[in-house]
Amino acid sequence: MNLQYRKASENDLDFLLDLRMKTMTEHYASSGLPTTEESALQRVLYQFEKANIISLDNEPIGLLKLNKESDKTEVLQIQIAPKMQGKGIGKIILKDIIEEAKTAQKPVVLSVLKTNKAQNLYSSLGFVIIDENEHSYIMEFLN
Repeated sequence: MNLQYRKASENDLDFLLDLRMKTMTEHYASSGLPTTEESALQRVLYQFEKANIISLDNEPIGLLKLNKESDKTEVLQIQIAPKMQGKGIGKIILKDIIEEAKTAQKPVVLSVLKTNKAQNLYSSLGFVIIDENEHSYIMEFLN
């Protein structure tokens, strides 16, 4: 699979907002969280300097935001376009992140809404729940 990553720019905001609305609105609604376009844009802009567009054959299909600046690798956001979900793309990306973190001897952490079935993918890769809050599980992959 020919995945590419490039730094996101302001030119990507429409794509990213549309992606967020398509991938997260259902989960936010079932969690009782705001589902407005404004709230989605705030999440898109959160740590935007760490945002990367995921492309397959030069077609944008997702978003990956990572924070590697501390003693752990934090997956801030990962979203794959609905039409591309279920094809193993998220698994490939996460396995690459895990391998890179292993080399750096860092754990990988992420949070996932309790209503988001992506937690099944994370568990299948070896992530375990280490904490939770009202809406999310905090999961970690220990190296």
